[in-house]
Amino acid sequence: MKYAIFGVSCLLLVLGFLFASSYYEGEQAEKYGFMARENASLFVREHSQTLGSDDAKVYLVEFMDPACETCAAFSPFVKQIMSAYPGKIKLVLRYAPFHDGADYFVKILEAARMQGKYWETLDVLYKSQPYWASHHNPQPQRAWQFIPQAGVDPSRIQKDMNDPAIAKIIEQDLADAKALNVQKTPGFFVNGIPLQTFGYQQLQDLILSEIRANYPNP
Repeated sequence: MKYAIFGVSCLLLVLGFLFASSYYEGEQAEKYGFMARENASLFVREHSQTLGSDDAKVYLVEFMDPACETCAAFSPFVKQIMSAYPGKIKLVLRYAPFHDGADYFVKILEAARMQGKYWETLDVLYKSQPYWASHHNPQPQRAWQFIPQAGVDPSRIQKDMNDPAIAKIIEQDLADAKALNVQKTPGFFVNGIPLQTFGYQQLQDLILSEIRANYPNP
């Protein structure tokens, strides 16, 4: 009898786990259903940094690397598109620090986030890239002379950037990037649709096609 009770208990635990997993996936699908029903969490995690309205129906997911020159070049372009269609686009940043030592700058960004200065710090890092991100001779320590321009406390960042939780964020984002076959940065997805041919015009066309599909009566 006790083995039967044990077996039933195990079965109930398994069923409970499956129900919880299904419920979570259903919640994700409802929230991001227009983006990717089965794999919404691959695109947007709870820790993901976002910019734009929560009511936006077009999700622009970017796997980025703070040391990536092309990521820096696309940043103002993305903001221009968002400004042109206010409230309709939500930017989601994910990390893919493929360059050697780039996770160092992801840690700086996440530490700056704790001070409410994430976007300001990202702008400073992008603008100062030529001074510290040379692919032939990277000098990460040189970035610290620019970071105060973001209005942050550098000493606090140096402490907070070693938080183990940040390392887990990087690990998760890299795992999602691999699952989505992101092999270089920036890697763009618009409502779950990958940007197949890379370029400014191609990205704009993909975004506009999703805006037209989700906002048929502008």
